[in-house]
Amino acid sequence: MIRSLLVLLLCGLPAGALAASESWLVTTDLWGNPAYQLLTLERAGKRLTGELDGDRLEGERAGNVVHFVVTDSRQQTYVFDGKVSSDGLRGTADYPDSNNPKARVAHAFTARLLPVRPAGPPRVHDFTPTTWSNEFTAHRLPVLTVWPGDTVRTSTLDSGGMDAKGVTRALFGNPQTGPFFIATANPGDTLAIHIRRLKPNRPFADSLDSIVGRALTPGLAAKAAGLGKPVRWTLDLERGVARPETPTERLRAFSVPLRPMLGGVAVAQGFGSAPLSTGDTGRYGGNMDFNEVVEGNTVYLPVAQPGALLYLGDAHAAQGDGETSQYALETSMDVEFTVDVLHGKPPPSTPRVESPTHLMALGQGGSLDDALRSATQGLAQWLEQDYGLTLSESAQVLGSSVQYVVANLAGRSVGVAAKLDKVRLEALRPPAK
Repeated sequence: MIRSLLVLLLCGLPAGALAASESWLVTTDLWGNPAYQLLTLERAGKRLTGELDGDRLEGERAGNVVHFVVTDSRQQTYVFDGKVSSDGLRGTADYPDSNNPKARVAHAFTARLLPVRPAGPPRVHDFTPTTWSNEFTAHRLPVLTVWPGDTVRTSTLDSGGMDAKGVTRALFGNPQTGPFFIATANPGDTLAIHIRRLKPNRPFADSLDSIVGRALTPGLAAKAAGLGKPVRWTLDLERGVARPETPTERLRAFSVPLRPMLGGVAVAQGFGSAPLSTGDTGRYGGNMDFNEVVEGNTVYLPVAQPGALLYLGDAHAAQGDGETSQYALETSMDVEFTVDVLHGKPPPSTPRVESPTHLMALGQGGSLDDALRSATQGLAQWLEQDYGLTLSESAQVLGSSVQYVVANLAGRSVGVAAKLDKVRLEALRPPAK
């Protein structure tokens, strides 16, 4: 299918015919650093037109030889010369030298044709992963291409790399399922991930009898020297509760309700930023360990790469605020989610979570102070964008109504969520146009 589309576009059309717009992912090697860009091409006879990351291009093809020139907003030109083969397009891109306006530099590039959206309504994709990632990276080939409105049914491993049958399938450290390439998502957009279903797919979870260092006073730390032992939990999926598998006498009657969540949800960072470890967090999500990333809620993340490249994993059967035991009730999970792409407004400065009742901005940083500041800024931005509030008006809303929750204490960075009850905001939303 892909090969035939490629040949039709660049080799096999009769003179004067106009090809439907085709989308390509271009990878340009900038001194060993891959840069990814979205290319659209249309053809009429020998003439090629289209865009590369929103910049217009013009060119031509002769047989299997392709030539086009991209002009950016500063009127700088980028010249691409390549050849078509059965596995894509490859050649040389002639760029302006970023340090010398009188010089130019040649870089190798490749391009692969992206699938065409199937006709009809949004689709449901059943995806069974066979490999997992320990980075939120742009350099990993997508496992599946989906379009806005599509739903994916898949599964995750636990944080140690164990699957539903108790078999280790990947390296420990929160291995992630993905990435999923979200068609039409481009840098500057916002990706909405609607979590439809989260269901633990095995009858046990693993945790620790630990308290993270950030939650310990010196006196409590001295008493906690012997902690850190593994604790296995039995998951009663029918009754929806978890209890320690071998409890002490005092915990024999102790149980907690299951509230399945995803500890890890992220998209790839942009060019020039190193991939995040699956133990880290940032503006683009990550190992957030926020116990409101649950069934029925929506996560919003800024897009920094073509296709967004969505990862998810590190499922928990239950978790208290902050994941103070270092590991929550770590388990494998069946996951169902739907994606949408929001265009036309600034992307969020921090990850956002929306529930039926609350808006939640997740701040992350090296300290609780930094995370709190980030969360406050993120919620103020949300009020400005969606409700049109000035900073003075937002300050009055926050001062009277904001709730702060410690989302994560267990990682290298920490998280604080700033929450607002949507009932308080009903009278503030501008009328629909």
